[in-house]
Amino acid sequence: MSSPVNLKNHDFEGFCAALAPAEPNRVEQLKLFASVFSHGAQEMADLKAAPQVRAATRDWVQAHGTLPKLSIVERRKADDGFVKYLFESPLGGRFEAVRIPLFDTKYVVCISSQVGCALACDFCMTGKMGFQRNLETWEVVDQVLQIRAEAELPVRGVVFMGMGEPLLNYANTTRAARILCHPAGLAISGKSITFSTAGWVPGIRKYRADQLPYRLAFSVTSAIPGKRAQVLPVENTWPLSSLIPEIKAYAEETGNRAMVAYVMISGFNVGREDAEALRDAFEGVPVMIDLIDVTDPTGKYQPPTAEELTAFRDHLQVVKAPIARRYSGGKDIGAACGTLEASQRGGILMPEPLSELP
Repeated sequence: MSSPVNLKNHDFEGFCAALAPAEPNRVEQLKLFASVFSHGAQEMADLKAAPQVRAATRDWVQAHGTLPKLSIVERRKADDGFVKYLFESPLGGRFEAVRIPLFDTKYVVCISSQVGCALACDFCMTGKMGFQRNLETWEVVDQVLQIRAEAELPVRGVVFMGMGEPLLNYANTTRAARILCHPAGLAISGKSITFSTAGWVPGIRKYRADQLPYRLAFSVTSAIPGKRAQVLPVENTWPLSSLIPEIKAYAEETGNRAMVAYVMISGFNVGREDAEALRDAFEGVPVMIDLIDVTDPTGKYQPPTAEELTAFRDHLQVVKAPIARRYSGGKDIGAACGTLEASQRGGILMPEPLSELP
């Protein structure tokens, strides 16, 4: 073969195709796939322990396969238990993932899909980095593999809410999701995998056409087009008028309320007129409103005051939709929503694998 087979870069169908020259049977395909993803093989030598694999198949995989790995630059733990991993890739660039504790029983991992981001949301530090490149499938999955390997609790969910717009890296992120939810992969329920989009309509349309089993979260932040354009430049390319029909269709096709993420900014989008604009824009659309405080290290944008929040939640009753407030943790280490920028600051620096720490 002219080039080695990256065993981490394929969903199960692609994995089987890549191994086709070795003529593995179905059991061997599953056992090898499980060795890479379910068991998290670190080195090619680890695949020698895969059960029910013939020597000839194992020899071919050893001769032609590779298992690339991200480097962990550092781990930082926040006061609230969130842990941010800073990764560096042999392909170039640094990016981050966040381990989120839930109820002291499990973790959800927030992962990145790009180095930087092209959408340039004004309150997002990743957007200020500009776009550098898409992550490959294996780079997306390896974030979860490495965090899971160190975790003392099971990883039960993954959210594509880290650096980058996942629907602008559609092929790699959806392939990664197929690995994450495959029974012989990481066996994470499709309903526990969420893609967050700033409103990239072509990606949403493809996502709907493919009838993917994961969840979508739609970042709106304002239903007043002029205001939305100030903070989400994607409004100038794919305006709310083109986004809302996609949200409605998604809700109807899935039979669930669509999650509308709303980043609250003091003095900007938390007034009565903002609630009424949401009511008018989403009339007849089954949604739930997910409120998030803005976190802007530059200080340009501030979260709502307690008085603003109380008043806005009262105003939102006109929308006649469930309202939730998302906790955005890890602020002291730059791990909160909108703050990922491959930074190294705050919290407790964890020099060793977390599973080995007291």
